[in-house]
Amino acid sequence: MLKRNQLIGANFSFQHHSFRWTAEKLSAMGFQQMELWGIAPHLDLFHDNQAGLAEVKAILGDNGLAVRCFTPEQVLYPINIASGDSAYREASVERFMQAADVCAELGAQYLFLTPGRGFECESRQTAWANSIQSINRIAAHARALGVSCLLEPLQRLESNIVTNADALESFWRALDGDDIDIVLDLVAMATAEDSVGDYFARFGKRIAHVHVVDGTPAGHLAWGDGNLPLDDYIGQLGRHGFAGTLTFEPFGNGSYALDPVSAWRRCLEAIAPHLDETDTE
Repeated sequence: MLKRNQLIGANFSFQHHSFRWTAEKLSAMGFQQMELWGIAPHLDLFHDNQAGLAEVKAILGDNGLAVRCFTPEQVLYPINIASGDSAYREASVERFMQAADVCAELGAQYLFLTPGRGFECESRQTAWANSIQSINRIAAHARALGVSCLLEPLQRLESNIVTNADALESFWRALDGDDIDIVLDLVAMATAEDSVGDYFARFGKRIAHVHVVDGTPAGHLAWGDGNLPLDDYIGQLGRHGFAGTLTFEPFGNGSYALDPVSAWRRCLEAIAPHLDETDTE
């Protein structure tokens, strides 16, 4: 069984609320750590400055929250570390180096990375090579700051590089360094027709973080709004001795952002039977 303190908060679905309000709600739900999604107006890669970063740190401190990982938005706005446009790709890498600086300032253990995507009209091998080179540069900069990286595959509509566990393993093994850990996203896993067992057979204890989301199989829905066997998935995490962190990532069609607390509370109620509340050390 998983421990309650393995479940951490996140600001997913809170993008239309202030960061202070978000932190207060996460703290009230009992969280002491969070995944910080780097989205405006909370803390994004285009508008962050020392004053804004200081405010975020103060809000975290006021609410007893630590940042486990910083996850800059990297699918929806113009950040693409594998772009076929070299200038665009270089600018994206530079933004992620800034993100590593933010991690260090926040005391975050991890910087969250995805592989990006190449031009659909060019070879996958070209995009693959560009992504490997970019991640190696970002991870080296993060490493020098004492920050490790997380790597998450994407769905095919989001990337043409790493979209399943097999490609993820090949890509991961081609990277420099030994401090890049793996994210298991349950919707990405389901859409690729992979399994929890597949991930643990390939990556074992290097799986450091899990996104718990429902889907049909896609969708990134709140628990119960899709048809994925989440009870089974979470049970398997416990049986495999998963010792990392997990959080919810409810995006849906945007409606969760109208009342994010309700969406999160539904997820918390659903996962509660899988968590050991007695051992929080």
